[in-house]
Amino acid sequence: MINRNLAKILSKRYIILASVMFILALGLLFLPTYEKNETITAEDLLAQVINPERYITSDVLADKIINKDPSIVLVDLRQEKEYSKYTLSNSINIPFENILNEDYEGYFDQDQYEIVLFSNENFTSDQAWLLLTRSGYKNLHVLKGGINEWYNTILNPSKPTEDMSNEAFVLRDFRIAAAQYFGVGIKRPEQKVIKPKPKKKVVKKVVPIKKKKKRKPEGGC
Repeated sequence: MINRNLAKILSKRYIILASVMFILALGLLFLPTYEKNETITAEDLLAQVINPERYITSDVLADKIINKDPSIVLVDLRQEKEYSKYTLSNSINIPFENILNEDYEGYFDQDQYEIVLFSNENFTSDQAWLLLTRSGYKNLHVLKGGINEWYNTILNPSKPTEDMSNEAFVLRDFRIAAAQYFGVGIKRPEQKVIKPKPKKKVVKKVVPIKKKKKRKPEGGC
């Protein structure tokens, strides 16, 4: 019953989010035309909006960073104050309100790199993605869940449970290794060492042997 209720809630949230994204996509079509704009149609924009491939998960991104993938550029959309406190490795800071500023056009007007946009969550990154896509830029991705999801999966992975699948254990081992790579030490779960129970010492009872008394010979000289 709980699972059904949860599914209903998630379904409603998905419908609401999809509706908001659809309205934003249509609204962006009526924005003033930029020089870079390549006249994207409403159908093309909507197709890109609902395409899950525009998202990149924390696990995939962590793997790319660890392996020093030269094909990605990370763009932190938060304010400089938040950026200075914590951000992802080698990311550049372009606050959301400056995303269409000509000073940053060179980062987006290219086809050699995959741009990964991120904020604390999805909403700001989705807005930036829509604005940039509407302006004709390509190779754009959004870090799914943003910094919050990054923290929960990479920097603070969940504890293992007994019913975890082998794939889940492998994924958690990767996340622990990734956390250590990014400077967060997480102790691996110690394997339980089953010590053999000490054997009880059997104390042998010593039964004293009674010596038989010698009988005196009867009679005599």
